[in-house]
Amino acid sequence: MPADNVTRSSREPAQMQASLEAWLRAQLHEGAEPRVLSIEGTSANGMSSETLLLQAQWTEDGRLADHPMVARLAPAGTDVPVFPQYLLDDQFEVIRQVGELTDVPVPKVWWYEPSPDVLGTPFFTMERLDGVVPPDVPPYTFGDNWLFDASPADRRRMQDATVAVLAGIHGIDRPEERFAFLDKTPGSGLSPLRKVLEHTRAWYEWVAADFVRSPLIDATFAWLDENYPDEEGPTVLSWGDSRIGNIMYRDFAPVAVLDWEMACLGPPELDVSWVCYAHRVFEEITSVFELPGMPDFLRPADVCATYEQLTGYRCNDLEWFTMYGAVFFAIVFLRTGQRAIHFGEEDQPADIDDIIRNRAGIEQKLAGVPWNE
Repeated sequence: MPADNVTRSSREPAQMQASLEAWLRAQLHEGAEPRVLSIEGTSANGMSSETLLLQAQWTEDGRLADHPMVARLAPAGTDVPVFPQYLLDDQFEVIRQVGELTDVPVPKVWWYEPSPDVLGTPFFTMERLDGVVPPDVPPYTFGDNWLFDASPADRRRMQDATVAVLAGIHGIDRPEERFAFLDKTPGSGLSPLRKVLEHTRAWYEWVAADFVRSPLIDATFAWLDENYPDEEGPTVLSWGDSRIGNIMYRDFAPVAVLDWEMACLGPPELDVSWVCYAHRVFEEITSVFELPGMPDFLRPADVCATYEQLTGYRCNDLEWFTMYGAVFFAIVFLRTGQRAIHFGEEDQPADIDDIIRNRAGIEQKLAGVPWNE
């Protein structure tokens, strides 16, 4: 399972203070006199983009005002980034449009900086909101946290509110027009779902070329090809990383939907299956430690029923979309395992598939055992 202290970055936040103050002066009105009082890294969920918590001050209308902010940075290449590219401008624009077009709670975005001259990498800033997040390390399914200890009614209220977030995102009209910048292979002739699958396959090839191939991942891609859906369904804006660990909650209601670096265009099932499978991964890890877990939470049948009630759309081919989520998670585990080896936190195992934390479930499915019945 993940370690309690996971190295994500080699950057020192304190070294960035003067650069950020100079940058803020260029963004603000004359006389604002911004100051960055503190910069902190975070142990928050997520294993990809870096997150910095900033406490800034500047003068507005003659009064000194506090501005808690968040900066999202592309990771340094020397830190074994999860993805080959971090298109922060795309993330910025998706968050901006979702905030303008829906009631989905997203942070207000402030500025996007494309140049690496300020912090050594592109970044964007957004408002910092207060709330609680289901923990990843250790997984919330292990117990001793606010979600595990919640009543069944509160858990269900949170589950339904999370599904409503997906319905809100998917309800944006003309997604292929509004979010055309998310199509990385325009003119290819491929369908949106096929583009998603091929983009993920190319990402795996990049990871494998830099590290080692995984027999398990190779077999999973073969299964996805052999069982590709006959019909793909409508195209929506897909959040991409629709885990509850990427939402801040207050009183079990979402107050901030975060981490949009995997946003894409594709069928609703990409997000609906992902929110369920991400929970399943933690359940699998929890079972290894013989802990009770949360088996009644985020069950696919319940999530799909709520989604259909909210949208009128019935999800199809959940087995395929769940397996797609499984291979994506497997590639993440392969890459973050490589990063742990790079930072000396783990030794490379003799069987590389031992790095893949969701291995048992994938092997179960490849052996013909259904998941979502």
